[in-house]
Amino acid sequence: MIKHRQIHRRGRRSHMTVSYTDPQVSMDLLRAVLQPSFNDDIMAVFRKYQKFFEKAAENVKENVGDDIQTDQLIREACRNVLEHAKQLFPEGEVKRAGPEVAIKRSRPADEDCSQRGSPLPKKVDDHLTSLCLFVLRVKPKSDPIKREGPKWDPSRLNDSSTFVLGSRANKALGMGGTRGRIYIKHADLFKYAADAKDKQWLAERHHMRATGGKMAYLLIEEDIQDLSRSDEYKDCPDVRMDEMKPFTVPQWMVEKMKRAMEAQRDADL
Repeated sequence: MIKHRQIHRRGRRSHMTVSYTDPQVSMDLLRAVLQPSFNDDIMAVFRKYQKFFEKAAENVKENVGDDIQTDQLIREACRNVLEHAKQLFPEGEVKRAGPEVAIKRSRPADEDCSQRGSPLPKKVDDHLTSLCLFVLRVKPKSDPIKREGPKWDPSRLNDSSTFVLGSRANKALGMGGTRGRIYIKHADLFKYAADAKDKQWLAERHHMRATGGKMAYLLIEEDIQDLSRSDEYKDCPDVRMDEMKPFTVPQWMVEKMKRAMEAQRDADL
């Protein structure tokens, strides 16, 4: 047990009080002691659901392209799970949501999951498996992506070319409510996956926030402008082209983009 105490120290010039009675300090000390055990238990829970994340990530890679890093997708999804789990413990409320949620979940789950390896009831388990397998398959296998023509000519890129973040282009075309929809709906667009050095350069110049392990794509502004003038978008009230915030990049990044464009184009030959 952590005992609260208060220490008074008298100096030559001032009277200083060092307080150890702060309950937050005491609780955080206890949290630090228990954290390794919490981490072990949390990882055990994530391992139960690992197959769902892996199936969904593989489908994203299959639909969007081989440059998708599935391990980063899975890590980001797990971090989002932890972030949303905070809602179980809302600030400033006396109600304890945690135990209530556990009781509601344990009643049917314990019966349906007996003698099974899955942490979910059979109907829910089957539904989630089907969801992970099929919900992201938005394009048939027989419909190849066309990466050809002048838009896929690396020579079009130079130090005066302007680019936009994929997230901003998604929002500019009125698809801000669905993250990454532009990559699926317009899979024939060239997109460049920024590496760690690129993201550092972009963050230092405030083109994007520091994202850690999150993926960031750059699109060519001209391609997005052409889409906005097409019949699909020109009369759409949700289109907000002022959201794009285009910018130029240094020559060393342009050279990497050229190599990436050539590799993506030749992969379909």
